[in-house]
Amino acid sequence: MVQPPGFVHPSFPNHVCKLKKAIYGLKQAPRAWFSRLSDKLIQLGFVGSKADASLFLYRTETITMYLLIYVDDIIITASDPAAITKLLQLLSADFAVKDLGDLHYFLGVEVLKMDSGLLLSQKRYIMDLLKKTNMHEAKPITSPMASSSTLSAFTGAPMDDPSLYRSTVGSLQYLSLTRPDLSYAVNRVCQFMHRPLQPHWQAVKRILRYLKHTISHGLLHRNSHNTLQAYSDADWAGCSDDRRSTGAYCVYLGSNLISWSSRKQPTVSRSSTEAEYKAVANTTAKLLWIRALLQELGIG
Repeated sequence: MVQPPGFVHPSFPNHVCKLKKAIYGLKQAPRAWFSRLSDKLIQLGFVGSKADASLFLYRTETITMYLLIYVDDIIITASDPAAITKLLQLLSADFAVKDLGDLHYFLGVEVLKMDSGLLLSQKRYIMDLLKKTNMHEAKPITSPMASSSTLSAFTGAPMDDPSLYRSTVGSLQYLSLTRPDLSYAVNRVCQFMHRPLQPHWQAVKRILRYLKHTISHGLLHRNSHNTLQAYSDADWAGCSDDRRSTGAYCVYLGSNLISWSSRKQPTVSRSSTEAEYKAVANTTAKLLWIRALLQELGIG
């Protein structure tokens, strides 16, 4: 740091600020933290992933280690547990590192170890969301969407409190990280964030009632073969307002569902075939990215 031009103190021209505490809250803080941490990891022999900037890889003849960063939360896995202990000791020389042990809870996602594999669940997150929206005593239902109703941006009375709708839909978006069964329904209600109406809120409440029925559902990951499979589909002209289609895909690694999406396509398709081809193109792009990531991980 240097004193700004035109404001140099005549008696202390070389004095600058000395940082004593972390600058949490500033936009630059996460980037500065990531840059410093990644430089340290590279010094220790890690290599940054080309497919995912938050992933770092370490390989020797005897040890394989993966490190995933989200701001100041870190997940580490290795072929030798002693390597993780040694890495934490090396990092503690420059950072205030706290070892939380085996992975149980990360960014709202619960990781439950079962005999058949790992179950990723957001049960606690769902319970908090239902209480926040006063839906914890609502009657559960078996489907997140009504097959007969069509949502529109021009039909229905405005909501008295749009902020409740937006915060709830934002929570549902995050919840769909482990709930592919919500992907299409949440995508539909996300389209009305700018001007939510009463029918849109009723659709959100239906999703919440479905969550109460499926509160214990999650993603089960287990040992399987390494074959990639993908499926895509498109709902041609499904939006009655702009006639745009919704494209969707899901990708499996063996028997494990690892990626999915349901989004409105950016342009209007002139036919169902065109809508399907757009969905296939998005699926192919995702498959290529996943394949590149798996190759870096040494899988397949």
